[in-house]
Order: sequence, then C-alpha cells, then structure tokens
Amino acid sequence: MEYTIRSAGVADLDALERLEALCFSTPWKRSTLEWFLPDDRHEFLLAVQGETILGYINLLHVMDEGYIGNVAVHPDYRRNGIGAALVKAMLKRSEELELLFATLEVRDSNEPAINLYASHGFESVGRRKGYYDRPKEDAILMTYYWKELD
Repeated sequence: MEYTIRSAGVADLDALERLEALCFSTPWKRSTLEWFLPDDRHEFLLAVQGETILGYINLLHVMDEGYIGNVAVHPDYRRNGIGAALVKAMLKRSEELELLFATLEVRDSNEPAINLYASHGFESVGRRKGYYDRPKEDAILMTYYWKELD
C-alpha cells in the first residue's frame, strides 16, 4: 500500500474529526483539534493516500519533553504498517526537536498498540489507574528515551 506522510493543516480538520470519531470512544472535539493545529508546540503528521487520510499521530513538545497524544489509523487501513510508519516519522521529528524523551498512554487491553510501541523502543514505565473511560480501563505509560536523564 502506497501513501505519504505529511504535516497536517487547518484544511485537514474535517478528516481528522471523522477519524477521531471512528477510532476513539471519547474522540477529541473539533475545537480541540483547531486549538492544537496552529500551535507551534504541537506536531501533527498524517498518512495520506491521494486525498484520503489513512491515519495520524500528534505530539505536544514542551522544552525538551514530548507527549504523544493520539495515534489513529482508519479501521479500513489497519495492519498495513501505517501506525508503525507514523510512529517512526514522529520519533524522527522528535529527535530533530532534540527531545530527551517522548511518552504516551495506551489502553491496558490494546496489545497490538503496546507491541507496536515496544517494537519502536518505547518502554513501559508505569500505569495510570482508571485513566480511560468508555470502558473504564487503566493506561500503560510508555516512554522512548533519546538521552539518559540525570
């Protein structure tokens, strides 16, 4: 399957909003996406095939810390390496930003995502009890380190 990875812009809001609704039990609202997109502390990368957005990943960076908010792949396009390509591209972008680490939360039951992150060097570093709703579930906190923390 061929696709490209590019940065998201305001013109992508409709597609991002639809993707959120398809992928998450508590999707981000359009207003949240609008607030993030023009912000110089957020990075949004899309996997696109023509005009179709197949998936996206976003990152908030503050000083030398990175926080991955969402990784979403359209259900019709899963198991094609899109999630892996998005994670790899965001790790590359995070390295360019000279971050010390990037961290994320993942549902305890989402074994495919946990395996994906682990295969890219993320380590399980903790648990957030009852973090997710619909259904209520713990989150596994996973972190990728570029440099040793003092």
